[in-house]
Amino acid sequence: MPDKITISVRSLVEYVYSSGSIDSRFRTSSTLLDGTKAHQKVQRTYNDSDEKEYYVSAEIPYEGLTFVIDGRCDGLLFADDRVTVDEIKSTSGDLQAITADTYPVHWAQAKCYAYMYAVDHQLSEVDVQLTYVHVDLEEKKHFRTSFRHDELQAFMMETIEAYFPYASLMVKHREERDTSMKELAFPFDAYRDGQRKLAGAVYKTIKDKKGLFAKAPTGIGKTISTTFPAVKAIGEGHAQRIFYLTAKTITRETAEEAFTLMQQQGLCMNAVTITAKDKVCFQDKTICQKDFCPFADGYYDRINGAVIDILANEKLIDRKTIERYARKHTVCPFEFSLDVAYAADAIICDYNYIFDPRVSLKRFFEEQKKQTVLLIDEAHNLVDRAREMFSADLYKSPFLEINRAYNNVNKQVANAAKTVNDHLLALKKQCDAQRTLLLDEIPETLLDELEAFSSHAEKELVQQRDGESEQQLLDGYFSAQGFLRIAQYYGEQYKTYVEYENSEVHLKLFCLDPSALLKQMGKNYRTKIYFSATLSPLDYYRDMLGASDEDYWLSVPSPFAKENVEVAIQPLSTRYRDREKTKAPMAKMIGQVAKEHDGNFLVFFPSYQYMITIYEQFLEEGYNIPTIVQDRGMSEAEREDFLAAFQANAEQKLVGFAVLGGIFSEGVDLKGDRLNGVIVIGVGLPQFGLERNIIKDYFNGVGKNGYDYAYVFPGMNKVLQAGGRLIRSETDRGVIILVDDRFLQQKYQALLPEEWRNKGTGNVSKLF
Repeated sequence: MPDKITISVRSLVEYVYSSGSIDSRFRTSSTLLDGTKAHQKVQRTYNDSDEKEYYVSAEIPYEGLTFVIDGRCDGLLFADDRVTVDEIKSTSGDLQAITADTYPVHWAQAKCYAYMYAVDHQLSEVDVQLTYVHVDLEEKKHFRTSFRHDELQAFMMETIEAYFPYASLMVKHREERDTSMKELAFPFDAYRDGQRKLAGAVYKTIKDKKGLFAKAPTGIGKTISTTFPAVKAIGEGHAQRIFYLTAKTITRETAEEAFTLMQQQGLCMNAVTITAKDKVCFQDKTICQKDFCPFADGYYDRINGAVIDILANEKLIDRKTIERYARKHTVCPFEFSLDVAYAADAIICDYNYIFDPRVSLKRFFEEQKKQTVLLIDEAHNLVDRAREMFSADLYKSPFLEINRAYNNVNKQVANAAKTVNDHLLALKKQCDAQRTLLLDEIPETLLDELEAFSSHAEKELVQQRDGESEQQLLDGYFSAQGFLRIAQYYGEQYKTYVEYENSEVHLKLFCLDPSALLKQMGKNYRTKIYFSATLSPLDYYRDMLGASDEDYWLSVPSPFAKENVEVAIQPLSTRYRDREKTKAPMAKMIGQVAKEHDGNFLVFFPSYQYMITIYEQFLEEGYNIPTIVQDRGMSEAEREDFLAAFQANAEQKLVGFAVLGGIFSEGVDLKGDRLNGVIVIGVGLPQFGLERNIIKDYFNGVGKNGYDYAYVFPGMNKVLQAGGRLIRSETDRGVIILVDDRFLQQKYQALLPEEWRNKGTGNVSKLF
C-alpha cells in the first residue's frame, strides 16, 4: 500500500511557489492576509446560489506515494453554466500596485482548488478569479482566467513533482526513524534510582494524552528521563514530534547531548535547535533586507534545497550545523532554523515559541499539535516568563518623537501619535505621590487611539521612505500592535499600572496570574510535561501553570545518600536593615568556611550590589584565596570562562561570587570536585517593589497567601536551585550553608528538601 502524504493546498503551494527575498521592511501589500473581515465582506456580495468556504480534496498517486491534498476555497460562483473559483486576499496597501503577475503563489492556490473541483464534478473547464480587497477602503480588484481540465491537471502534477523530493525524503526518514525508535534501548547500562519512575510516568502521560507535573532532584538525569520515553512514544505511534522547551542556553545544550547520546545508540531522528535571531545573525546589524544582507536576498529561491540538504545529511542540527549549512546555501540562519523546525522530529527552543502570542510558531496547525509532546524543562521559570509574555508595555516618548518627526511629513501620523502621547500625559497627572496609578481596566479610548495610529502608520510605512524617522515609526507601530494584541487577553487576572519618571510615562498591562492563558496557548497539544528539581511547593506550580484536575503529578525523592551533603544554617541576618551590621561577620564566615574545607566554593547573593559589598569586605579581611566574581552583562564567552575556572583537584581552591537567580545559579553542571561547597546568602526574596506588591494584593484578594505567592515561593526556588549546583551524581560530596535566621522558621523549613532540614546552627567551622 503506497505511503500517504497529507498536506493542505496552502502549505503545498507555499513550499513550491514562494520566491524572492526576506524583507523586514513594512510591506502590507506583500504580506497579504486572508483576513476574516475582508473575506466576509466580499462573500456577502455573493449570490444565493454561490458557495463560500467550500471544502475540496483529492488523492493523487505519484511515484509510489499518494498525496492527500485538501483545503477550502473562499468562494464558488455560478453564472451562465460556468463555475468560478474565487480566491480572496486582503491588503492595506496600494491596490494599483498589484498586477496579475505579482503573486504566483495566489494563482497556484486557486488553481489547485479549481483542479479538485473540476475532477469531482467532471468539468472540462473552470474559471479562476483572484479578488484583492483593501481592508480599509473596501475597494476590490479582480483578475480572472479560464483553465481547461488538462491544463489544471498538468499544473497539479508539476506542483506535486516539485514537492516530491522533499516528500520522499520525509517518508524514507520516518520509516527509518520509527524502526530505530522501536529498537532503541536506554542509553546507559542502568537507570539511576528514580529515573525509571520518571521515565515511566512520562511515557504513560503521553500514551494517556494527559499532562504531568514532575519534581525530580538535580542530578537524577531529568533530560534523558523525559526525552527517551518521549522518543519511544513516537516509535509506538503515540506522537510525531517533540518540543523541548527551556529558558536558558545551557539547558538547551543538555538536551542536545541527550539526543546525541541516543543517536549514538542508533536513533535516526532530526533534532534542531532554534537560536535567537540576534545571536545567530551573520551580519554586524540585524537588518533583514536584500540590500543589506546577502543571506536575505533571494532566500526563498534557495531555502527548499537547503532544507533538503541538511535533513538528508544531519541528525543533530545545532547552532553550528545551522550556521554551516546557512553559509553553504547563502540563507538566513535564523529563518533557516525555523524552516527546518517545521520538518524536524524534535525542536529545542525557548518557551516563547509555544506560549508567547506575539512569537509562537504560526505554521503548526491544530492537527500537528495533537501529535506533539511538549517537554518543559526548568518549569519553575515559566511562571515569571509567562507573566512577561502576556504583559504589554507602552511608553510615551516614542509617540512624542514620531509626532515631531512626521509633523511636516504626514499630518495624520503626527496627529495620531500626538493623541496617544497626550493620553499618556493625562494619565501621568492622575498618578499619586509615589508617581504611580493602578487601574482595573485599560484606560478608556486608548485602544481606539492605538488602532487609529496603527492604521495611519501602515499607510505611511508602505511608502518605504528611508531614514531614521521610518525606523521610529516602525518601532512605534510594532509597539502599538503588540499592546493591542495583549489587550485581547485582558481580564480579571490583569491590572493596569502607570508610573513615570521625569518626562517618561510607562503604562503596563500586567498579567498577574498567567495560568489560564498558558492553558489556552498550550491547548490541543497531545501532552505537556512540566519538570524541574524545584517544582516546590507543587500545589503552587500546578496552580500557576494551569494544571487541570486530570493532570498527573509526581515527586521523585533524591537518589543520593543523605551523607553526601552536609547542610548547615548560619543565622546571620541578611535583611536590608541589618546588612551593614552583619557585613564583617558575613565575609569572615565565607573566608572561614573556604579556608577550613577542601575544594572550590560558590557563594550566591540576593543582589549584585550586596554581592559586591561582601566581596569587597572579603578582600579587606585578607584571605589569601583566589576569587572570581560574576559581572553584569557577561558575554557567552565570559560565562564559559567563569565556569571553566572551577577545576577539579587544582593546586589552589577557588571561591566564586554570584547572584541568586542569575546565570550561574541554575542549569550549571560542575561535576565531581569542580565544586565542593555552596553558600546561599538570604532566602532569595525578590526585591520589594510595585509589581511584586500588585501580585501580592491580587492573590490575597482571591483567597491565596499573597506574600507567599509574590515573594516566598519564588525566593526559595532560587535558594533550592543554587543549592542544587552541588550534588550532581552518586559520587559527589560537599557542603551547603544557608545563611539567614529565617531558614530556622517553620515556613522556610517546610520548603527545604527533606535532606536539608533540621540542621544545626552556630559556628560553621565546628559543624564539620
